[in-house]
Parts: sequence; structure tokens; C-alpha cells
Amino acid sequence: QVKLVESGGALVQAGGSLRLSCAASTTIVNARVGWYRQAPGKQREFVADMSRGGGTNYANSVKGRFTISRDNAENTVYLQMNSLKPEDTAVYYCNAQLLPVYNFWGQGTQVTVSS
Repeated sequence: QVKLVESGGALVQAGGSLRLSCAASTTIVNARVGWYRQAPGKQREFVADMSRGGGTNYANSVKGRFTISRDNAENTVYLQMNSLKPEDTAVYYCNAQLLPVYNFWGQGTQVTVSS
């Protein structure tokens, strides 16, 4: 069992920045880690992920503004979010997966971007 705890969500003005953190309870060095988000009334959507080798993928809507990173020594995943827009408002979830062995989610952290 891998417990993931997100933090860093807040209310921020459009154009601002936030850094989300996701602390894992155990090593996730071999996992693909990612961030997803869910806005009110919408389905959860992919934001960004990183393979254990460091390769990254981003949703088109955040490309160039968000950066995912990981610190394997600290079992932590980060999402640096710059140039935030009101449409980035959502609950952001951390994910760690090593399929087919496990696929874990955090409880989410709220990001609200005011216009």
C-alpha cells in the first residue's frame, strides 16, 4: 500500500504560480507518477506524468506552463504551475502506478484561480 498526500493547493490570482507536492509513504522510484485534476461537474483529466526514467508528458492545456518533477530520495512528486488561469481551477490529484502491481491516488488538493 502506498499512501499519497498532496499539499500546496490554494487560492491564487490569475497569472500567479503554485507548487503542489505529493509525499509518498514509501519509495516510488519505480513508479510512473502523475497529476490529474477534476473541476466541478467535469470528469477527472490528465495533467502531467513522469516515467521512472524521467520522461514527461503534459496535457496540451498546461504545456509550457506546468512542470512535473520528482525527488526519489524524498519520495515526493511536484507540480510547478505558472501563469495560472481560472480554467485551471480544480481538485488536483497525485497518482503513482506500477502496473499491474499497484495504482494509488491521493486525496486531492484544491486549487482555485480567481480572475
